Amino acid sequence: MRVIRKYANRRLYDTEQSRYVTLEDLRSLILEEVPFRVEDAKSGEDLTRTILLSIIIEQEQADGEAEVFSNDLLEQLIRVYAMSQPLPLARYLEQGTRLMLEQQKRMQDQWQQAMRHSPMELMRELAEENMRFWQQTISQANPMSGSSSKDDEDKK
Repeated sequence: MRVIRKYANRRLYDTEQSRYVTLEDLRSLILEEVPFRVEDAKSGEDLTRTILLSIIIEQEQADGEAEVFSNDLLEQLIRVYAMSQPLPLARYLEQGTRLMLEQQKRMQDQWQQAMRHSPMELMRELAEENMRFWQQTISQANPMSGSSSKDDEDKK
């Protein structure tokens, strides 16, 4: 697991690559499914959760059209924390999000399969098949012409 150290000056240092990184760099690691842990440089305290929340906040502020957390949803989450016995919300959200991502991936795969069988793709595949046929035919004809001339020499 990659270790990222957070220093007092709020800078993040990737110990594996020996360089300072940004929240955007860490977001890229998440998208690439590279596991990492963020720890305080002095105490070694695990700060991963805090950094992940910071990445989410940056995402929410960067793209106003792609908001995931509406004000209403945020208010509801705050109410869950205020409950005397909070709901097991983390597991529910994790499972629901995982299911949603899997379904999204499946739909994208199905869409790509459907596009693969479009008329243009069919024409491209036919053209490639024709090209392979003619390349094989030509390559088979060349050795035959070479062997027939050799046969002619043998006959002499």
